[in-house]
Amino acid sequence: MAEDTVAGLLDWFEASGGSLDRFSVGFTAFHGCGRGAVALRNIPEGHVLFKIPRNILLSTETSTLPSLVGLDRWREAKMHLGWVGLILCMMWESAQGSNSRWSKYLESLPEMFDTPMFWGDHDLEELKGTSVVEKLGKVEAEKDFEDKLLPMVQSRPDIFLPDTIPVYYTLEVYHLMGSRILSRSFDVETDESYDDEPGPNDAADTSVGSAMEVDHPQEDAPAEDSEQTDDNPEEEGEEEEPSGVSMVPLADMLNARYGADNAKLFYEKDELRMVSTKPIAAGEQIWNTYGDLPNAELLRRYGHVDMLPLPDGDLGNPGDVVEIPADLAVSVLQTDSVVTKERIDWWLEQGGDDVVVLETDLEIPLALVSLIRLLRLTGDEWEKTKAKDKVPKPKIEADILDVVRAVLERRLAEYPSSLEDDRQLLRDETLSLNKKHALVVRIGEKKILRDTLREVQKQIEASKGSGGGNKKRKVVPDGGDTGRASKRR
Repeated sequence: MAEDTVAGLLDWFEASGGSLDRFSVGFTAFHGCGRGAVALRNIPEGHVLFKIPRNILLSTETSTLPSLVGLDRWREAKMHLGWVGLILCMMWESAQGSNSRWSKYLESLPEMFDTPMFWGDHDLEELKGTSVVEKLGKVEAEKDFEDKLLPMVQSRPDIFLPDTIPVYYTLEVYHLMGSRILSRSFDVETDESYDDEPGPNDAADTSVGSAMEVDHPQEDAPAEDSEQTDDNPEEEGEEEEPSGVSMVPLADMLNARYGADNAKLFYEKDELRMVSTKPIAAGEQIWNTYGDLPNAELLRRYGHVDMLPLPDGDLGNPGDVVEIPADLAVSVLQTDSVVTKERIDWWLEQGGDDVVVLETDLEIPLALVSLIRLLRLTGDEWEKTKAKDKVPKPKIEADILDVVRAVLERRLAEYPSSLEDDRQLLRDETLSLNKKHALVVRIGEKKILRDTLREVQKQIEASKGSGGGNKKRKVVPDGGDTGRASKRR
């Protein structure tokens, strides 16, 4: 972003009612992470860095486009579902040029992204084995463009001038706007729902897709979490109605890095405030938070990865995880398809998930243990389990460990290359940025799988040494949490 673009944005921001502490906050380019905010002096904890009036947020609530189209027609065309409505608003505002109240803001947004959404097939092959490509949902996104957005544009030539369509309403621009939302939007609760006396546990509703959520401030405290939310409907085609997904000028200029946040955004009735959450020394970068995401998600959403010192001496992301689809356990156990479908459907009805997550703590996901036990039940045991209306307890036994090991081995085999091969490739200084990022994601995930497999093998050997197959380890009490899991998006 050019200096004059930044200057124009800041002038527009203040002319529109925003307040920026220019003595404390500046914006500059940082090596490796682009432009971000910098402390110009020592900033104490609890200092308000800038204030953003609600009326300059860019959303389907503040853009005049839905009213021009007609709110009934807007909803009839399902423009209120997912992100397609906000994408169209941003396209239309861009088409207005200097007549849009957000023209200076829109000029400041990225014109290109390094995210896999824009990679070619050759580069996408480098992500085989990860969940990144599956989560892109490019086909679903383009279906929304063809089925919802284009018909709306073509039906109102009085609003969407025909000569502007090839410039502002193309599939390329659609993906660009969707990526801007994915990487820079916030989930802001509407001012009508604001509670004048918020309690310490009040939080904004989280809509699928926005980059960050904004919480009520605690009483007598300046800040609460402002974290990344779940995946985005633009890329995945989910039919959800966002509560307040908004583009938030200036707040979206802060970068984020695992565990580094020192400022957070949260709302009040008429404005949003960015507040320091710890002392920030002059010259330090001011960081917001994405919610400490794994590199796979950082790459998918933002086009970068974190490379931080790890306890084992390597560089990587402490928040890395490995997703294990439930169907891997099904394929390992080779259970009857009819029986499996009935049990999986029941598992999901009980609140179970179709993906379990391995983390860097190398613990066996308790949800995986419960699922394996469910799939291994005899017919009589299955009937009793249904009658109790509770999933099996995650007791880890020797035969369960064998299945876990097989599941992890099969998951590791989904990558086309070995960990050692990937590490060797990463030393090549001529690698393209996309390939380097893909390697970092693969290496982080493979290390978790390798190290967890080692821990599982230790448990198997310990079980054999102490008497074998009847050894049990009760992990949680009846009805307790069955561990880390997440629904596949």
